[in-house]
Amino acid sequence: MHSSQGLLAAEGVIVAYDLTRRIRVFLLVGNRLLSDTLTRILRKKSDIVVVGESAFCSNASGLIAQSETEMILMDSVTTPMQNIEFVSRIHHLYPNVQILMIAAEADETAFVRAVRAGIAGYLIRDASALKVIAAIRAIGRGEAVCPPQFCLALFKALAQGVGFTPTLGSTGLRLTRRQQELLPMIARGLTNKEIAFHLNLSEQTVKNHIHRMLRKVGATDRLQVIEIARTADLPN
Repeated sequence: MHSSQGLLAAEGVIVAYDLTRRIRVFLLVGNRLLSDTLTRILRKKSDIVVVGESAFCSNASGLIAQSETEMILMDSVTTPMQNIEFVSRIHHLYPNVQILMIAAEADETAFVRAVRAGIAGYLIRDASALKVIAAIRAIGRGEAVCPPQFCLALFKALAQGVGFTPTLGSTGLRLTRRQQELLPMIARGLTNKEIAFHLNLSEQTVKNHIHRMLRKVGATDRLQVIEIARTADLPN
């Protein structure tokens, strides 16, 4: 083994990692105990550097930008919809930043939606410190991390077209042209304010369009309207 490499045993497999490269990680964790624990663990690793920490807040994306991080380690302390919207937004704003999510529960639906939103890795809250470190290093090498119990759910989702991104061709729902324009922006996790800026509309006008679209398709939230649009455009 080269002197600049280390060895890590995870899941019974020995993996080499580069000690000369430091993976820049930003902790976006609302649970204070979890945040302190992760910080303590990561700062003991010579190939990982914590470049910033924050709970979920209105200026979290700004803090992430300032940190110049390459990876976000986040927990799922908000509602599932807020988690997905945040991941989609970060993935859109900073496409080169990878996201590793630590979920509170083993929820297949939440996992698949998180993958759709753009995460690179997913762990359950009871994952060991060794697994967390292994996941960070794997993502740092350009790999993805999927809990074994979710692999089948991921394959099924892909087979069903879960990677669909709504486009102007989503006409099966009889949406207006303006509502069709909104779909891909909603799917990317843009806020009403950001959509308004892109379309040169007022924020209230965007809210009205989205509200009418939700009523038209029978959706209760933004995530559900994307799911309905995806289903409507799948081949019979």
